[in-house]
Amino acid sequence: MTATDLPAGTAPRPPRRPGGPRPAAGPGAPVAITGARPVPATAAGTTDAATGVALDVRTAEIDDVGDLLALLPGPDVARTFSWVRRGEGVVGWGSALRLETAGPDRIRAADEAWARALRTMTIEDEVRLPGTGPVAFGSFAFADTSAAGGVLVVPEVVVGRRDGRCWVTTVVPAGDGAAAARAATLRLGVLPPPAPVTAPGPVGYGDGALSAAAWTSAVAAVVRRIRAGEVTKVVMARDVVATTAAPVDVRHLLGNLAADYPGCWTFSVDGLVGATPELLVRREKGLAACRVLAGTIRRTGRDAEDLLRAAELARSSKDLEEHELAVASLVRALRPYCASINVPEAPFVLHLPNVMHLASDVTGVVDGARAHPSTYRAHLPGGSGPSSLALAAALHPTAAVGGTPTAAATAILAEAERMDRARYAGPVGWIGADGDGEWGIALRSGEVAADRRHVRLFAGCGIVGASDPAAELAESEAKLSPMRQALGG
Repeated sequence: MTATDLPAGTAPRPPRRPGGPRPAAGPGAPVAITGARPVPATAAGTTDAATGVALDVRTAEIDDVGDLLALLPGPDVARTFSWVRRGEGVVGWGSALRLETAGPDRIRAADEAWARALRTMTIEDEVRLPGTGPVAFGSFAFADTSAAGGVLVVPEVVVGRRDGRCWVTTVVPAGDGAAAARAATLRLGVLPPPAPVTAPGPVGYGDGALSAAAWTSAVAAVVRRIRAGEVTKVVMARDVVATTAAPVDVRHLLGNLAADYPGCWTFSVDGLVGATPELLVRREKGLAACRVLAGTIRRTGRDAEDLLRAAELARSSKDLEEHELAVASLVRALRPYCASINVPEAPFVLHLPNVMHLASDVTGVVDGARAHPSTYRAHLPGGSGPSSLALAAALHPTAAVGGTPTAAATAILAEAERMDRARYAGPVGWIGADGDGEWGIALRSGEVAADRRHVRLFAGCGIVGASDPAAELAESEAKLSPMRQALGG
């Protein structure tokens, strides 16, 4: 939404995330649809056989609402949505329409389902900014075979801010007079008073799929395979399970993450919560923008020493190699969809409160004249070219979260990590009715279980031939700290 300025013992495995049953993963990409009142698919002009749901969507401008995250009415992570950076973005609650997909084509299938769903909507948008009109929040599994699949959810209420303007979008079943009357009140800026935010109390941590020692050994084994010439880079992730004394209020996590990491995109989609510093792709008015992060060093909290460490990172041959691989991977994937691409000559050092990254902002002009499998033609009359979600499908997984070469690296990481990443390191973000939107990579995140007392935290590190396993473990601990602090803050 905004311009790019640019632990000991074993915890119980957490239950499946909230949000209802998922289609089984398989070779295709089935779509499961749930939502507001179904209407007959034969009712001409009101619905589409692909969704069976007709919706009225209206956006109205309202006075400034203050902190977007403070508007979220309740603690339920399954019904709470967020994409906020530096106070701007969109938040939502409720579920008017839910589209679930699975399999290797889960992202493109969701994109196509969104195009069909739009044909069932009556849309009135008096604001016409990115994020107004119908908005679907989405998150998708990292791996093709993951049972986590993918989802797009259209909230019942979305509130947004951009460039000093605020708005409310309401989504109600067509013909539901009572819901329409309630929505009209919301569009006057009369929003529900939020319930008090609660803290989770004491938090304990246990091993996930691998203990710290076992993960370090797995990294050492991967380094040996890299040095043997099997691959150039593998991104190794690990998980840690947090257990809380009281149920997790998602607003507690979001508020802490946004306060501590204002330059990151603070997100909540279908039980996945985090603050990612990495923008997979934004599409806005024909322009694509991506932020690549690869190469990391931990901060000390002492300014003078951190400046020296930033200079060390900028000269590190190991980190520069890792970063170059990630940028090259992204550019190769993006090039077929763009008429032109701009790649910086050298990365800059991105300073975050806990770590520093080598970062590159890559931009491109989306080419709507080129035909390709993910061409998206449904958003505007005569419109063509890939939507933001189709671009995300083309880019995922990047070398920054998988490795190089991608197919071989992801096969190695699946074997070495001994876990299903679920939606960690997959695309997360939102898409609008015109195909524009923002998709980050789900990093610095946690998966809140249905019982709201277990949170599965994730961190990943890029492994190359020069990697030191002990240093990679320390880096992973640094990357786990945002979610640990958010739980305990």
